[in-house]
Amino acid sequence: MALSTQPYKGARDFYPEDKRLQKYLFGVMRKAVEKYGYEEYDAPILEPLELYQAKTGEEIVNEQTYTFTDRGQRQVAIRPEMTPTVSRMVAARRQDLAYPLRWYSIPNLWRYERPQRGRLREHWQLNVDIFGVADLGAEQEIIEVADYILQTFKAKRDMYTIKLNSRQLVDAMTQDYLKLSEVEAFTLSKLIDRMHKMEPGEFIAQAEAILSPSERESGLSDKFQALLQSKTLEDLPAELQQHASVEELRKLITALTNSGITNVEFDITLMRGFDYYTDIVFEVFDNHPENNRSLFGGGRYDGLVSLFGVEPVPTVGFGMGDVTLQNFLESHNLMPQLYSETDVYVVIIGEIYAQAQPAIKKLREMGLKVAVGIGDSKIDKQIKTAVKKGLHYAIFIGENELNNESFVLKNLEGQTEEKHSLERIVSIIKDHRKNR
Repeated sequence: MALSTQPYKGARDFYPEDKRLQKYLFGVMRKAVEKYGYEEYDAPILEPLELYQAKTGEEIVNEQTYTFTDRGQRQVAIRPEMTPTVSRMVAARRQDLAYPLRWYSIPNLWRYERPQRGRLREHWQLNVDIFGVADLGAEQEIIEVADYILQTFKAKRDMYTIKLNSRQLVDAMTQDYLKLSEVEAFTLSKLIDRMHKMEPGEFIAQAEAILSPSERESGLSDKFQALLQSKTLEDLPAELQQHASVEELRKLITALTNSGITNVEFDITLMRGFDYYTDIVFEVFDNHPENNRSLFGGGRYDGLVSLFGVEPVPTVGFGMGDVTLQNFLESHNLMPQLYSETDVYVVIIGEIYAQAQPAIKKLREMGLKVAVGIGDSKIDKQIKTAVKKGLHYAIFIGENELNNESFVLKNLEGQTEEKHSLERIVSIIKDHRKNR
């Protein structure tokens, strides 16, 4: 029985053209976040399972995390997210680090879920976090960084919306305004987090099932449903308008608007599934009608570092997945044409491979990335290989060319040929590379 050529379900093979795209995405991400002073870190893909059991959402730990028992009988998980890991790293050197701490990473993550558009079992995710800032300046900077990344990919602000909410406000809504118990409030917030994936009738039925008979009879369900109709902070009931979290959201929206980020809005239904968020949360949504979904998000999680037995460190961060980002760029026709890293293909004429090495070395020393036709003396086959690789130029090197120090440069797209010195050829190819 022949082995399958397909990758593991929900994962991807990266052929050179796929890796080229990944390198482009990661390159833009790195340049964007480093402009704001963020430094790259990394960590092992394996972590103790207990790291995620502490604060990561129950659904992710129980249903989506890849776990196994290693040979030392330790419970191990393949990381489903990076936030617990970076919190562990900060806790390990808490006293030695210079705050505010600005870190980023682009790890690959694994979650056992049904593969679909925008979601795979393995994906890469840009994680950006700022540690040590307790005021709104951290939220403002983090959202500005997220916005700047999309702007660097040449997105317009009418292509996406940045939605904000506050976990503090959610607690005030469920416990103070609706007078729910802690268990009811937690269960209801989890349901709200899924509401846009459900039919309205099903959502209402499940919401009412969370309430006690006396709470339903008192009209609490109607009060809850009316609350969810609040589209702006001004629509909130007067009792909630006085809550400190509402004023914080107003300040943040104003600060972002003043910095030019005008596509920000309040969303009362925005929860974010992770249990470690403590205050303001945000998500960026694609406005394209064929890809109208959440792209990525984040928020404040001030308590995670303290789980490792040290003093808490205020933290705000976000994670941007590569799959949803690619879908966004493709939906809005923002993906540029990407070319092979190779500049030119050298076609060897005759049995002169060894004699051609000095000329080939010189091309590389002058800055070109050169692939050489070896293993086949047929010129047409070498040219076909260059064309199949998507290369623009080929250089012919034979005995006459080496003797005369004049080489044929062939434009594989226009099918034109010119004779030049190596120096002139390098200049022509570099100009093409710069202008394409």
